[in-house]
Amino acid sequence: MRSLCRRKQCLSTMPRTLYLSIYLPAFILAFCKGMLIPVLPLYASSFGISYGLIGLILAGEAIGMLVGDLPAGTLLRRLDRKWVMLLGLSLLIVSVLALFWAQTVWQLILFRFTAGIGTALWNISRHAFITEVTRTEARGRSIATLGGIFRLGSFAGPAVSGVVAASFGLKTPFLLYAGLAIVGALATAIFIKVSPQVSVRMAHGASNHLLELLRVHRHTFLNAGLGQLLAQMIRAGRFVILPLYAANVLGLDVQAIGWIMSLSSLIDTLMFYPAGLLMDRLGRKYAIVPSFIVQGIGMALIPLAADFGMLLVAASVVGFGNGLGSGSMMTLGADLAPKESLGEFLGVWRLIGDGGATGSPLAIGGLADALDLSVAPFVIAAFGLVAASVFAFRVPETLKRAGREH
Repeated sequence: MRSLCRRKQCLSTMPRTLYLSIYLPAFILAFCKGMLIPVLPLYASSFGISYGLIGLILAGEAIGMLVGDLPAGTLLRRLDRKWVMLLGLSLLIVSVLALFWAQTVWQLILFRFTAGIGTALWNISRHAFITEVTRTEARGRSIATLGGIFRLGSFAGPAVSGVVAASFGLKTPFLLYAGLAIVGALATAIFIKVSPQVSVRMAHGASNHLLELLRVHRHTFLNAGLGQLLAQMIRAGRFVILPLYAANVLGLDVQAIGWIMSLSSLIDTLMFYPAGLLMDRLGRKYAIVPSFIVQGIGMALIPLAADFGMLLVAASVVGFGNGLGSGSMMTLGADLAPKESLGEFLGVWRLIGDGGATGSPLAIGGLADALDLSVAPFVIAAFGLVAASVFAFRVPETLKRAGREH
C-alpha cells in the first residue's frame, strides 16, 4: 500500500517538475534542430563549395558534441545543472544566430562545432537533472516522454523551416531558431531552481575524478557501453541505409523516399509512452532487448525489398523497434550512474553513444564501397542483434537494482 502511494505521488509530482522546466525547452530545441535539416545543406551549398566541405559543415555539430561530452560531464561537478543547461543553450543560440552573418566556410564550420559543444552541455546537464528529480519507478516514462517530445519536434521542424525559407529567404530560419531557443532558455531559467543538495553532493564527491571513474566502472563501460555503442550505430544507420537503398537500388524518387522516412518516423514517435511503461512496469530489458531485435529484423528486411511497399514495411518495422526503445539508453545510463560521479559518468556514457551515432555512416559507407550496398543492412542488423544479446546477458536489470539503491 505504501509503495502504491509512493507511485501515485511520483506520478502526480512528475509533470509539475518536468513539463515546463525540461519538456517545453526540449520540444522547442528539437523543433529548432528539425528546422535546420532542410536549410543547412542548401545554405552551405550556396557558398559554392565541394560536397566534402558541405559534409564537414553538416558533421560539425556531431564533432563538437564528441569533443564536449566529457568536459560537460566534468563541469557538472563545479556548476549546478541549471547553469550548465543555460550555458549550453546560450552557446546554441549564439552559434546558430551567427550563421546569419557568416562570410566564410570556416566560420560555418566553427559555428556548427560550437553548437555541438552547446548541445553536449544541454544534453548531459538535462540528463543529470532528470536522473535526480525522478523516482526510479517513473524514470522510464519520464525519459521516454522526453524521447517522444524530441521526435515530435524534429518531425514538425523541417516543414515549417521549408515554408519560412521559401517565403522570407534561406537564412531566415536561423533567426527563428534563435528567437524560439531564447524562449526555451527563459523557461529553463524560470522553472528550474538551483538545488543546494546537488551542490553538497558534488562537493562530497570532489575527490573522484574521471580516471578513477573509468577504473571503478570499467566493467560497466565495457559491457553496457558496448551495447550502447552498437545500439546507436543501428539507430543512426537507418537514416543512411534507407534513403540510399531506396534511391540507388530501387530507383525511387525523392517524394517516395520522403513518404517512407516520414511514416517510419511517425510509427517511431507513437511508441514512446508504451516504451516508458514497459521500462517502469516490467523492467528496462523488456523494452531494450526487443527494441534492438526488432530493429535488426527490420534492417535485414531492407535488402529483400523489391518495391516501394516492401521497403515501407521494412522501414516501419525499424521505426517500430526504435520507438520501442525510446529513451531506453538514457534511462539505462541514469540507472547505472553513481550518485557521487553522476556528471562524469553521463559524459562518458554520452560520448560512447555519440561515437556510435557518428561512426555509423562511416561504417556503412565503407561497407558499401568494399562489398555492396545490399550487404551493409545485414551487417548493421547484426549490430542490433549483438546489442540485444549484450543487454540481455551482460547487463543487469537496473530497475530492480536501482530500486534497492534509491
